[in-house]
Amino acid sequence: MIELKSPSQIVTMRRAGRILAEVLEALVPAVRPGVTTQALDDLAREAMVRRGGRPAFQGYRGYPSSICTSVNDEVVHGIPSRRKLSEGDIIGIDAGVVLEGYYADSAVTVAVGDVRPQVRELLRTTEEALAEGIAQAQPGKHLSDISHAIQKKAESRGFSVVRDFVGHGIGSQLHEAPQIPNYGAPGKGPLLKAGMCLAIEPMVNAGRWPVKVLEDGWTAVTQDGSWSAHFEHTVAVTESGPEILTEWPKKNPSK
Repeated sequence: MIELKSPSQIVTMRRAGRILAEVLEALVPAVRPGVTTQALDDLAREAMVRRGGRPAFQGYRGYPSSICTSVNDEVVHGIPSRRKLSEGDIIGIDAGVVLEGYYADSAVTVAVGDVRPQVRELLRTTEEALAEGIAQAQPGKHLSDISHAIQKKAESRGFSVVRDFVGHGIGSQLHEAPQIPNYGAPGKGPLLKAGMCLAIEPMVNAGRWPVKVLEDGWTAVTQDGSWSAHFEHTVAVTESGPEILTEWPKKNPSK
């Protein structure tokens, strides 16, 4: 069952989303050659707490860190460590905040210095796929209209969408119904209604879509070693269209 949020619940989620947007916006300038993914995690935790939020991922199903840091061929759920970023890498930063019992979830993939043109195109395409998916989050649309829009954009540029991980509902729990695949035919699944809150998150690979999870039980990587990008926003479906609850105060500087 998909829970519809009340206006007051969405107000709290909007506040959580604002915190998270500010945290991610502050993290991006810290992404540079030589910085460790653990240093980014430390910065994120401090920034969330200072703004009155709490890291949503810390301890979730045993996850050990405040954010996920997925580098190059790591798709999602990379665990922060002493690993240093290098010129030409990309890093997906996935983070969540809980505030007064309500969640916001968002992700951005950032270039570390100069990257190859194909990698830059992968990031641009994934971010555009997210925007096109969000545009479908309107009353009267079907859930799979979001999925189809994401797949169509990614595959039009020669990339592939991950099947093993999906977007999700969000609210008083980090993961709620419905699941939101990033692929599929349009016009399928439940009708979208005002009050639904969705974490829409395309994960797009430069190569083929299959992934595998490493021995740490968390980090998912592409099976073919191709690089992967991940962008995500928490979105409220409203009578006037989608509202991005995690929209950044300034323009996304990942490009």
